[in-house]
Amino acid sequence: MKPLNAFYYMFHLVSIFVILSPQSTIFTNSDPMAPKTFTTDSGIPVKAYYGPEDAVRGTAGERPGEFPFTRGVYPEMYRSRHWTMRQYAGFGTAKQSNERYRYLLSQGTTGLSVAFDLPTQMGYDSDHPMSEGEVGKVGVAIDSLADMETLFDGIPLQGITTSMTINATAAILLSMYAALAERQGADLTKLSGTIQNDILKEYIARGTHIFPPAPSMRLVTDTFAWCSRHLPNWNTISISGYHIREAGSTAVQELAFTLANARAYVQAALAAGLAVDDFAPRLSFFFNAHNNFFEEVAKFRAARRLWAEMMKEEFGAARPDSMKLRFHAQTGGSTLTAQQIDANVPRVTLQALAAVLGGTQSLHTNARDEALALPTEASARLALRTQQVIAFESGVTDTADPLAGSYFVEALTDDIEARVKEYLLRIDGMGGAVKAIEKGFFQDEIAESAYRYQRAIDTGEKVIVGVNRFAGAPEPETDLLKVDGSVRDEQMRSLAAMKARRNTAAVSSSLGALRTAASGSENVLPHILSCVKEYATVGEISDTLREVWGVYE
Repeated sequence: MKPLNAFYYMFHLVSIFVILSPQSTIFTNSDPMAPKTFTTDSGIPVKAYYGPEDAVRGTAGERPGEFPFTRGVYPEMYRSRHWTMRQYAGFGTAKQSNERYRYLLSQGTTGLSVAFDLPTQMGYDSDHPMSEGEVGKVGVAIDSLADMETLFDGIPLQGITTSMTINATAAILLSMYAALAERQGADLTKLSGTIQNDILKEYIARGTHIFPPAPSMRLVTDTFAWCSRHLPNWNTISISGYHIREAGSTAVQELAFTLANARAYVQAALAAGLAVDDFAPRLSFFFNAHNNFFEEVAKFRAARRLWAEMMKEEFGAARPDSMKLRFHAQTGGSTLTAQQIDANVPRVTLQALAAVLGGTQSLHTNARDEALALPTEASARLALRTQQVIAFESGVTDTADPLAGSYFVEALTDDIEARVKEYLLRIDGMGGAVKAIEKGFFQDEIAESAYRYQRAIDTGEKVIVGVNRFAGAPEPETDLLKVDGSVRDEQMRSLAAMKARRNTAAVSSSLGALRTAASGSENVLPHILSCVKEYATVGEISDTLREVWGVYE
């Protein structure tokens, strides 16, 4: 197994537990006569019915678009504008991904979401030995500005919104995007999109970190500062609970750990001298839309309330936009099964509906075949159509927060809020998110929750249709998207040709200036931008920073 393969499989282990559960056995509870208890996936007890006495806090008198934003961040929500319909895509070479992006845009996608391959995420070029076997496999391979030019060929960046799922190398890819936009003649102040740029959850749940926490946090705050001046409409971070949930957390843990990380980013930005109302309006979040429908709706509502109160009361934010929790949602990848993949369609539909009723600003729906491979064109289209049917045919977008006033939903919102606050107090007692990560607290809590969830599946307490109940005969192999192994060879040839025609002296000079800035306290973003404009590669820029900052083990 190649080193990067080991990373990939380790961080997706929980996602395949369900897939590997035996099809041929129907698990049952050890004591079928025991009274059945009803709880959410977070272990919150669910009563047979709810009344006004259960919704202790509720939202009576609250309006959407007003503090604390429990009912939504905009007054009319989807009556005035639907959420951005994204489809997370990227594979093989930049040319192959460009063709998929053009197709998705032609089918009604309103925003692009770029998936990068593992070498790009880890700061290695395609010709690096660590990249062998992984180039273009789980996303598109981007080595330099030349690849970025190909990736968005024929796509005016000022006319779309782009989300880039990238973390350790986020500043590099953002600089490439900005350099390309300049070459297209775009007004950078009108450029909109998001970089994930959430490095803390990498130490918790994914592992595609490069540098130690301190310089990693510096990269984040340098990005905040640079974007506030040059890309004012860009979301400088997407603080992610999605991967925490994919690793096996509960909904409560997903929200608590995400908000703890968010607090750490705000504290770091303030310590770097930034004013809260200058950067807070461009913070965004990324959550998982899982299977437990009402718990997910309540989670999103509680998230907005908790964030608004944290920003106002703890950090003294004055602008309403600084208190609004805006989020992207993606349906749960770990809920998809390799068995009876058509059952993934209703799963994704219900998860997407929960995200919409919970008030998401952006949504990606997973494709039916993603438990087996990257989605085919047809399955990606079906996933997009799922969003469009919800938006244009269901009627759920006609009013803001249509589930408000439900005794059950309001009680769940209150309960999740209270449980998240308990977690935040525990994390504060440890010294904050970074200290909690260093102690392994988040990781241990997630591992325990993942074990309990899998145990419930193995015993049959938790039913997974087509896996531990209603399992049928093996299905014939479906058509799957396969990334050709020749992608790396093609990428290496392209990389060598680019290096042969660039100005080597200019590349060396720009990398030297970056090294000097990284060794001091100067903002590194302008120097990264200079490097990418000279066609320095992701690997060369990352190696320069590795020399100065080291690598986190």
